[in-house]
Amino acid sequence: MSTHTASLIVIGGGQAGLATARVARDMGLAPIVLEAANRAEGSWPHYYDSLTLFSPAGRSGLPGAAFPGDPDRYPTRDEVVEYLAGYARRLDADVRTGHRVERVSAPDGREFRVAVSGGEELTAPLVVAATGAFSRPHRPALAGLDTFDGTVLHSSDYRRPEPLAGKRVVIVGGGNSAVQIAIELAAVADVTLATRHPLRFMPQRIAGRDVHIWFQRTGLDTAGWAKPLLTGGKGTPVMDTGTYRDAIATGNPDRRPMFTRLDGDQVVWDDGTREHVDVVLLATGYRPGVDYLAGLGALDDDGLPRQRGGVSTTHPGLAYVGLEWQRSFASATLRGVGADARHVLTRLLKQPRPDGKKPARAAN
Repeated sequence: MSTHTASLIVIGGGQAGLATARVARDMGLAPIVLEAANRAEGSWPHYYDSLTLFSPAGRSGLPGAAFPGDPDRYPTRDEVVEYLAGYARRLDADVRTGHRVERVSAPDGREFRVAVSGGEELTAPLVVAATGAFSRPHRPALAGLDTFDGTVLHSSDYRRPEPLAGKRVVIVGGGNSAVQIAIELAAVADVTLATRHPLRFMPQRIAGRDVHIWFQRTGLDTAGWAKPLLTGGKGTPVMDTGTYRDAIATGNPDRRPMFTRLDGDQVVWDDGTREHVDVVLLATGYRPGVDYLAGLGALDDDGLPRQRGGVSTTHPGLAYVGLEWQRSFASATLRGVGADARHVLTRLLKQPRPDGKKPARAAN
């Protein structure tokens, strides 16, 4: 088994990991980035074809590299993939693709040992888990789902509408992705959005400016009271220019209260009526893909990181970047990961080491 030592190991080479590596270099560290895939593009290549960012290009760049093109436009999935690939190529850091992390341990309580598939092992006093919030699709425990006779898909499986043409589709979920997929599918299929609460539309632009700009200017992005304001109440907020609300208002697709159960190839609605359904598509989000930390004792009973503002509450030297609402509304987005990376690295470098030493820094 080969062993290498680094000043910082970043797990994940998507937007969160790349941003962390850039900030780390700026702070004098020499990070090693470990990415399981063969390219450092994160989850973006696996999203549906028509996906566009919910924030404008001018607010979607990673540290040190503005997103190209009109700053007011909303970049497509493929544009984001191209941007990330270029960012990784130009990044002055050791980015190792094809390196899947299997586990992280801390046997001596001083340094972390990171075991990679293939037998390689790396050690470092600092580890940032940057595999983000979109690597583990969440499949809720819905009554009858496991015995449903039709097709069950997660939004992570969806690419384009044509394979579902002519089908009766029920989409579970009410966020932006759920609504965008539903409207796209409704052109070729019979589609219903099933949600526990009515949809809550929020304007994408206010006074001619994207709402994300206002979030930043007003401090709403990082205000402690912002999360209950934006996520509280009944209904997941949906950013909308007016297109989504108008489409739902026509009934194509329609929105109904959540069904009570699935039975065979039928859905049973809350009023007791039944109908045949071909496909149940779960637009029910993701959970952090940090199973490699399970043996370390850094996760709670639900497999979620024990952290505050991205800094581990269980292990000095361990932090996270890319978790939803880690520090702000934007924490899991392109525009938010850079600020969070600087926040957690600043705090890691101030933490006392168990051996009394300071983290090693790269030569400037």
